[in-house]
Amino acid sequence: MAYLPFYFPATTPPKVVIVGGGYAGMAALVTFFRHCPSAEVTLIDPRSDHFKITHLHERFRDPTTRIKIPFEVLARRFGFRHVCATVDFDGETLRQWQIDRHLTIDGQRLPFDYLLLATGNKIDKISSSDRVVDLDLLSGEAFHTVIGRLSALEDGRVPITVVGGGPTGIQFLFEIAHWLAVGKKPNPLRLIEASDNVLTQFRPGLGKYVRSNMASLGVEFLPNTLFQGQEGEDLRVETKQSGGQTRLTSGLTFCFVGKQSSLALGTNPLGQVVVGRTLLSHIFAAGDCSSYRSFGSNSKTAQSAVRKGKLCARNILRHSSRLKLLEPYLHQDLGYVLSLGPRDAIGWIGLQANVVGGAPAVAVKELVEAQHELLLAGIDTYLI
Repeated sequence: MAYLPFYFPATTPPKVVIVGGGYAGMAALVTFFRHCPSAEVTLIDPRSDHFKITHLHERFRDPTTRIKIPFEVLARRFGFRHVCATVDFDGETLRQWQIDRHLTIDGQRLPFDYLLLATGNKIDKISSSDRVVDLDLLSGEAFHTVIGRLSALEDGRVPITVVGGGPTGIQFLFEIAHWLAVGKKPNPLRLIEASDNVLTQFRPGLGKYVRSNMASLGVEFLPNTLFQGQEGEDLRVETKQSGGQTRLTSGLTFCFVGKQSSLALGTNPLGQVVVGRTLLSHIFAAGDCSSYRSFGSNSKTAQSAVRKGKLCARNILRHSSRLKLLEPYLHQDLGYVLSLGPRDAIGWIGLQANVVGGAPAVAVKELVEAQHELLLAGIDTYLI
């Protein structure tokens, strides 16, 4: 068993319920297994698999890319129980769970000593049009249908549109461009973005690099433009400043307008949930659904989710032990790299001013992805 500083196990291992089997939830599960394999851990997630969403765009290179690992396999590996269900809650529900120390799912009573909420953020459904594709559709078994729709665009003059110039939209834009090039399809690409540039959350160097690559591929860029909807090939957009509406032609439109969270869980620096002014000492939160009141990063990235999940698991074990000495969340992002197709990438390392692109950035991204693969195999290489 790995050594955990300031952890002196109590006589009875804790009962832990984790809601959400994404990056934060899996990081917590692995941490419990490493430091307290006798803990009784239950995972609640409506899916049957752990979904590696950071690999999703790579399915355009290879539709067989393994982006899912069954919870059944992971449960055997890390000794937890999976309950396939959805959990809804609000602040008052959390207060009651803190008192009762149990929750009821589909008539099943699940007692806990500690509850970890790692539900991530909800992906809103953008449109019911069969010409509009969102993350929900790309994440499911219907991905092959999306490829079929692209292949069926026989008129090479019909544009393909990507909505959203954030990291997700940019990565899919370049993967689609590569897919078109490999298939020798001449359909033009366009990018629609609500702000005046791409990747506006980063230093300008990243956006400049991406815009240069977009220009070399002939991608049309429509900044300050809002997606309004699509019927058939008729795409409706609105100019942000004037409010004027325009109709464009789009054979298929990929929408990546961000995630929406119906409940942002505020926590103290230790990961314990705070509702109003009430500290819920036995309820922790990690991942995109959480907002830590600390010096650590609250970015909605896989690396922050993993660090929060690991911290919460360590602090739950310490809180359950004889010496309740918990550690604060201080993690700062060490970098961020996004893919620009199979052979290019752009990002920053160490400091946001340290912009790196091309082959070195590709190597860094592959290394970061390998870390998560090793974690799911039970090998924790996240030293900081």
